[in-house]
This record gives sequence, structure tokens and C-alpha cells, in this order.
Amino acid sequence: MHFADSSTHLFERAYFIVIQPFIRDRFTWLAYFMLAYYAYLQATLGPSVPFIRDELGLNYTVSAFYISAFALGMALAGLTGDRMARRFGRSFLFWGGGLGMALGAVLLMAGDNPAVTIGSTFIMALSGSYLLVMIQSTLSDRHGPNRAFALTEVNIAAVLAASLAPLAVGFGAAQGWTWRPALVAGIAIWVVVTVLTRRNTALPEARPVETRGDTRGGRLPKAFWAYWLVVFFSVSVEWCMIFWASTYMESVVGLSKEVAATSVSLFTLAQFVGRAMGSWLTRRYATGMLLLIAGGIVLVGFPLFWLGREPLVNALGLFLCGLGIANLYPLTLAATSTVGQANPDAASGLTSMGSGVAILITPQVLGAAADQIGIQGAYGIVAPLAVAIIFVTIYANRLAKQTVT
Repeated sequence: MHFADSSTHLFERAYFIVIQPFIRDRFTWLAYFMLAYYAYLQATLGPSVPFIRDELGLNYTVSAFYISAFALGMALAGLTGDRMARRFGRSFLFWGGGLGMALGAVLLMAGDNPAVTIGSTFIMALSGSYLLVMIQSTLSDRHGPNRAFALTEVNIAAVLAASLAPLAVGFGAAQGWTWRPALVAGIAIWVVVTVLTRRNTALPEARPVETRGDTRGGRLPKAFWAYWLVVFFSVSVEWCMIFWASTYMESVVGLSKEVAATSVSLFTLAQFVGRAMGSWLTRRYATGMLLLIAGGIVLVGFPLFWLGREPLVNALGLFLCGLGIANLYPLTLAATSTVGQANPDAASGLTSMGSGVAILITPQVLGAAADQIGIQGAYGIVAPLAVAIIFVTIYANRLAKQTVT
């Protein structure tokens, strides 16, 4: 299907009929597993850091460098992913990225000083994010006009795997095995799947596509960069909620530390529900319209979480935020992949870079503001970001239509 036809399906019609059936072939299932592997190892980092902090005697400032190192590696991989794919090939980055992430995790478990453990976190992020870039671009190429469904569905696998990570870390610690077996389990499963699939599963190569307008020559159009901003704002909101919601529920809402930490599971549950719904809706409604609906749900939920005066109201707001945020990244990824399909590896890489930059900057800005004005005042940063998602999406949708006319 030509670029103009595909984009018209995604951005001009409120309803559409899927012409091609969605087929989950061997590579599709492998890509789903590999993203689950990436998400699982990434998600083990957060609950593992308190144990690492105790083992190495670190303060909170140094402990924050772990998430910064991961975000920096993610951003760097996104920025260079396209060039690395051209030089070494998609297969090298796909399989090598998984291997590099495993080796980084081994170094993290073996490290006995912060320089080694923080450095190993960067290796995990850089290698794993090359894998992430390849998963996104190859799925987009494999499924074409059905890419929104594939990219939403693969993120269901990711959120399921990520939800298992804190449980695995907590279980290992409770049994006296430390936090390390959680990482060992993820690596071991990856090794088995890699051995079984490496030789008999071919990655789709980038396909030449018809381009027009400012996409000629593989350049990314203005619509891509508008959706890139939506990615940045969306991931900023998501990680402000992930990183600071527990502190907010404890400090402002008045829950105990244990209950506050548990309440964040509402966010994870909502993400699973949201992505399950989103994968169904992408087969029936336009991506641009679904992005606006997801952003609208966040706009409804965030004031309840931020300004509510009863724990149930705050919890409802947290759930609604998770429900809306769930589909913002996969849907925007589908949008950037569509308008950027003249150069899919670059589109995937730069989209991932946007995520990394958002994770690197925004939660830290909120934390610094909380030191000055308190966590409730600092959360005011999220409100304009949530509003910006709506207005920039409207602008991006208009640019996407212009790209194909």
C-alpha cells in the first residue's frame, strides 16, 4: 500500500475497514517476546535500586543516576539507531542488542561500586534500546497499514512483562536470594528463546516505499516532528506518574508508605486495560482520533489525582491517567512510523530518542521543583504537558493530512 493510501486510512477517516488481515507470523511473535524481555529487564531496575543503594552505601542523589544512565543510553541509541542499522544491518542490532542488554545486566549484578553498576545500566540501556528501535521499525515494515494494531499489541506484552519485574525482585528478596535472581530469570528465558529462534527467523528488511513532498529522499516530514513532540510530552507525563506517584500518595494524600506504593499498581493495571482496549480500537478507528481520546482521558484523570482530597478520588485519577497514558506512546509510535515510513529505522530511532530525553529530563525537573515548593506544587508541571498533548496532536494530525495531499 502506498504512503498516501496508508496515511489516509490513519488520519483522514474516523472509521476504516482493514483491507489486509492481521497475521501474527513467527517473526511477529518473536518481536513480541523481545520487547517483553526488554521491558522486563528495564522494569527490574527501579525496584532493584533500593537494594543496590543499601549494598553500596549510596545516597539518593547517586541512586538517581541509575535512571539517568538508562535514559541517556536510550536517547543515544535512538539518535544513532538508523546509522547503526545502515552500517551493521538490522539483524546485528536486533540480536546483538538483546545480547548487550544481558551482558549489561550481568555486570550490574557483579558490580561492587557505583561506577561499575551505573556504567552497566548505561550498557543495558544502549544495547537494549537498539533492540527496541529494531523491534519497532521491523514490526512497522512487516505489518504496513496494520502497524498501529501490531505496535499497540506488542506494548501489551511489554506492560505485562514489566508488571512481573517488581514481583520477581520482591520475591527474591523475601526468600533471601537478593534482587539478582529476577535478572537471571529474564536472561535465562532470553537465552532459550534466542537459541530456538535465531537461525530460523528472518527479520524483514526495510522496503522501498513511494514518497512525496518533504518525505522524498528518506527525509522525515514536519508531521513526524510534531508527533515527536507528542511522544516527548506523553512520556514526560507517564514517567512523572511512575516515578513520583507513590511519593505523592504518601506525602499529600496521607497513605502509609506501603499502601502508597501498592496504589501505584492501579496505574499499571490501567495501562494493561488501556492497551488491551487500544489494540481492539486501532482496527476500527483512526490513529489520530484515538490519540485525542487518550489525551482527553489524561486531562480528566490528572486533576482528580492532583487536586483530589479523598484517597478514592486520587486513586480514581491515578487509574484514569494510566488508562489514557497507556495508548499515547504506542499510538504516537504508529503515527511517527506511518508519516516517517520513507525512513523507518530513523523514525523508530528518533521516536525512542524522544522517550529517552523525556525520561532523562522531566522526572528530575519535577523532583528538583518538589525540593523547593513541595510535591503537590511540583506536580503542576504535569498539567501543561497534558494540555500540550491535545493541541500538538491536533496540529500533527493536520500536518499528516497535508503530507498526503
